[in-house]
Amino acid sequence: MKRTALFLSVALLSVHASQAQTGLKVHISADLEGVAGTVTREQTGQNGFEYQKAREWMTREVLAAIEGARAAGATEILVADSHGNGQNLLIDMIPSGIEIVRSWPRPLGMMEGLDESFDAVIFIGYHASSSNAAGVFAHTITGAFTEVSINGIAVTEAAFNAAIAGHFGVPAVMISGDDAVIEEARSILGELEGAVVKHSYSFNAARTLTPEDARALIRDKAQKGVERRAALEPYVVETPVRLDLTFRRHLPAELLSYLPSVERTGSHSVRFVGEDMIVVTKFMEFAATALSGITE
Repeated sequence: MKRTALFLSVALLSVHASQAQTGLKVHISADLEGVAGTVTREQTGQNGFEYQKAREWMTREVLAAIEGARAAGATEILVADSHGNGQNLLIDMIPSGIEIVRSWPRPLGMMEGLDESFDAVIFIGYHASSSNAAGVFAHTITGAFTEVSINGIAVTEAAFNAAIAGHFGVPAVMISGDDAVIEEARSILGELEGAVVKHSYSFNAARTLTPEDARALIRDKAQKGVERRAALEPYVVETPVRLDLTFRRHLPAELLSYLPSVERTGSHSVRFVGEDMIVVTKFMEFAATALSGITE
């Protein structure tokens, strides 16, 4: 009997040691427009009167997601600061053991640092797409685009980024933002956990939860999402991947069409076909960054 008990104890220790070695890795991609309380450019731009406060709200929502993920067993967490200049999070508020991706450019954009070793991805502070009539700050990647489509489907940043995760076989398990982005993301990605922290009235108005209530909701949904990761399928798009971009201005489309790999499909639109989401994402990063100063 003692030998059996000893054998079981050794077996359990072996299992725990194996789990500790492999770990449970979570990637958190954080934006600012979808954070509770954030509704105008005075909060999302570096010179806005309430930007410093919005940075704190964003940081605390990320902290809530970290707490939820850790409660679900996460042992390693990487946070990608993915708004504006990529230097929004107040990193001295982030607890020990967390790594942070900051600034630009970076090959995988809002999902930088992600690879096949991760088990789940979480989206914090996200917003609806530029092709959505509803949603606070509705846009996709940058205000330069009126529509971004993958394989003929207009996507949010959440769907675009979930497709990057899907390339690595990693599911998107949770998203926070307004009611419009939760509904839009679920229509493409399925029933990932959604934390609705505000209800959109218009592009710059919403009925919002208090930061404290938003954090409680995010913490709960992040924990549930990570716990449900095995039941949530990665969003895998068919390859090769067709990326269609429609710009507000004509000049970016014209300049991009000078590249032999780019087809101009309209006065304001281009098409790029890449072998997978990694190639497509790198092209998107180039298109969004290199042409960011064009106004015509």
